[in-house]
Amino acid sequence: MGYKGLKVLILEGYARQCLPFMESFKKHGCEVTVLCNSRLDLAYVSRFADHRIIGVCDPAKYDESEKYIRELIKTGGFDLVVPLVDFSARILSANKAELNKYAKVAANDHEVFSRANDKLEVMQVCMENQIPCPKTLLKATNYQEVRDTQLVFPVVVKPRRGFGARGFHCFESEQEVIAFAEKNDLSQYVVQEYIPQGNMNLSANLFIDNDGIPKSSFVYASRRWYPLKGGTGTFNELVNRPDVERISKKLASLMKLRGCIGIDLIHDPRDDTAKVIEVNPRIMACAKIGFIAGIDLAKQILQKEYGQKVSLYTNYDKRIRIRMSQTDVLWFLRSPKRFKSQPSFFSCRYVKDQVFSWYDPLPWFSFTLQAILRYKSEMKNR
Repeated sequence: MGYKGLKVLILEGYARQCLPFMESFKKHGCEVTVLCNSRLDLAYVSRFADHRIIGVCDPAKYDESEKYIRELIKTGGFDLVVPLVDFSARILSANKAELNKYAKVAANDHEVFSRANDKLEVMQVCMENQIPCPKTLLKATNYQEVRDTQLVFPVVVKPRRGFGARGFHCFESEQEVIAFAEKNDLSQYVVQEYIPQGNMNLSANLFIDNDGIPKSSFVYASRRWYPLKGGTGTFNELVNRPDVERISKKLASLMKLRGCIGIDLIHDPRDDTAKVIEVNPRIMACAKIGFIAGIDLAKQILQKEYGQKVSLYTNYDKRIRIRMSQTDVLWFLRSPKRFKSQPSFFSCRYVKDQVFSWYDPLPWFSFTLQAILRYKSEMKNR
């Protein structure tokens, strides 16, 4: 089937991964609508948006966002709805049975999504199936249970649900864990060993069709990140890691995941092994690196959701690097290794920007302005 005139709604117009998807959906003849929170959002100023909606799609306003998104889809004005980040994917997953009456929803089924979004569930699946992961306490409700396991410090404590470094703690002593446990229910957290962070944070990106068959996979390594301790990658590059692809496909199959998914891993220098940290049952923030390399994830979504044979991508350009220029500059200003990083901060070979495009330049300037305004607001509230 052709896709000309197909009405696609993309949520989170502020998310940087919206740009390559908008461009690709337009290339395939779709009519693209974006849901934004602000007229400064990337998608709002992009040339690839046919229609722009200013509404509510904000992780800080979950209930309000859920109500708004449900009512928007129920207008019947869209053929396909695509979420970009965890919270909207969770909303669509939880309401998928109802919303499928009005549009095709590119999200995993609720039960599958919930398991994959729970870091403790993911660790349990890994440990039961010989998939490398940090040593994790599967049952910890209080400090005494943590102590009885003789877990070696430092110890990592992080929320079972959520994404990124939000709520992440690295405790160096028993006293720190005791103080945390007195104020928090440890059953809602993952308690595990700390793995030293080198320059090899990894992300496996898969696309899995309706039959559970991987149709594309690529792995990128974050070479720099900001903030310096446990932040988001500012410079990523594709790497050849068949071991990571193999264990990621195995985990995705065990968890019955479909569509675009990402699996975060960290390379443990102590035993030279990549270990699973978490599963992201949705599109990854650095999806653009796949598009540039030659993997059309938007086309795969269309094919999967409309019951077609999903294109298989096995050959792609593995030399691609991608930079988040705004935060990479902050990394350079703050890092003591600014002149020692590999690849060099000044290297431009095979490097593309996460947001900037000569063909669609406004989102880069809008994103930069939003970052400046957020920074000023944070400084003012301190």
